[in-house]
Amino acid sequence: MNHQLTTTQAFWLGHLYHAFSVGQPLSHYADEQGLCFADLMTWRNRLMVQSIIVPDMHRPNRFISVEVAT
Repeated sequence: MNHQLTTTQAFWLGHLYHAFSVGQPLSHYADEQGLCFADLMTWRNRLMVQSIIVPDMHRPNRFISVEVAT
């Protein structure tokens, strides 16, 4: 589906893609860019509802593998 983005949509979508490209969680990215994290998430959800493709969120591994010595 081909969408013509508004300036506001393009602004937030650009931030979402940039956060994805640098591999940062959105919360860290928002802090670094001086953005409100809640606004970033709101726009992510709004764009998805409008059938605009948004990048996946970076989610760091929360668990690490360990090897138990016997």
